[in-house]
Amino acid sequence: MTTIAADQSPVAAALAGLPRVVDLLAARAEEHDRDATFPYQGIEAVHEAGLLTLTVAQRYGGPGGTLADTVRVLAQLGRGDASVAVVTAFTLLQHAEQARVAGWPTAGYRRLLTESRRGPALVNTLRAEPGGQGGALPATVARRDGDSWLLSGRKTYCAGAEALAWMAVTARTDEPVPRVGTFLVRGESEGIEVDPTWDQLGLRASASHDVVLDAVRVPSELALGLTAPKGGRAAGPARDGAAPSGAAVTGSAGAPEEPVPAAELTRAWHDLALSAVALGVARSAEQWLVRFLHQRTPANLTEPLGSLPRYRCALGEIEAQLIGAEELVNGLAPRVDRAEPDAVARTGPAQLLATRAAIAAVQQAVSLTGNPGLSRRHPLERYLRDVLSSRVHFAPDESVLDAAGRAALERGRRP
Repeated sequence: MTTIAADQSPVAAALAGLPRVVDLLAARAEEHDRDATFPYQGIEAVHEAGLLTLTVAQRYGGPGGTLADTVRVLAQLGRGDASVAVVTAFTLLQHAEQARVAGWPTAGYRRLLTESRRGPALVNTLRAEPGGQGGALPATVARRDGDSWLLSGRKTYCAGAEALAWMAVTARTDEPVPRVGTFLVRGESEGIEVDPTWDQLGLRASASHDVVLDAVRVPSELALGLTAPKGGRAAGPARDGAAPSGAAVTGSAGAPEEPVPAAELTRAWHDLALSAVALGVARSAEQWLVRFLHQRTPANLTEPLGSLPRYRCALGEIEAQLIGAEELVNGLAPRVDRAEPDAVARTGPAQLLATRAAIAAVQQAVSLTGNPGLSRRHPLERYLRDVLSSRVHFAPDESVLDAAGRAALERGRRP
């Protein structure tokens, strides 16, 4: 476990261990990617450094890490292994949400924290369903059985599925007027099966498989927020752990700002946290490109490629894109920590711009290196696959842009 100096905060101690963890992740990332095996040792290293519980609130005995701390950590973990970073992100988001709204019952969360002291205790919210449409009622059904609920259904895109200690499963009840809520399910519960469906282009080690629930028993006290959705539809994201992206929080000019709704803060954390992972991947791609340009000397040249203005300018373009995206994410994060409504409103477009910048940077790196960049002997092609696959965790671009456009029109309507 990380040793904390007398004059060092828990957050500072965890951040101090980052470089070693990143090196450990990078050393095994290619192996896990090639075999699509879950990086248990990498998750263990993240846990041992105190990073997996970084966002546990101080009132629960945790470090109380902020969103600004979180994006810093995830960007670095993304440099080492994007799959580990993504799985870590969803656990950090769960602890951060508990810090804000205390949705978990005291006994259940205390149990999670106890497990977290013994070893890695991964958590994720399972929302997405095969063929599901945004806003539709969940197909996963909870049926009352005495003092418990029996949960049945299939969830997809469940990052870390095979290693989750807890699953926060969204479902509807089978009551005449269905209610929708979140059911806290132990990963080892009877009736849970992990269907190994994840065979994607990138993030191959994230084990984002389907989870099948067959009459999984959940105590009544672990059924959270059961409410009847308006119009028989439930607002909800399309991906695991994601909140609806692109929604706007606005305030009238000169009027006191309304408190930011908890759901909007959850969305903002998700937007920036997962953007940071993509930017970390892009930084690793740039780092590999720099080494390549220093070392590669074609037969018709006497100097390496890095000596040519064309390559320097192309590298400068990558650097400029990443600087802009990092400044955007890192600048918004502390403002979201302060619950500034205008900052929260901007995280949807910010993640879109950051993710686009990360993808464009890695694609540019591949273009500059040619055949070596596409060879599996080098990590650049993995970085490309991972950064392209980061889109699975966000709402479609058109949803984000439509929401941003609607918000702009609404502002223009005001006197």
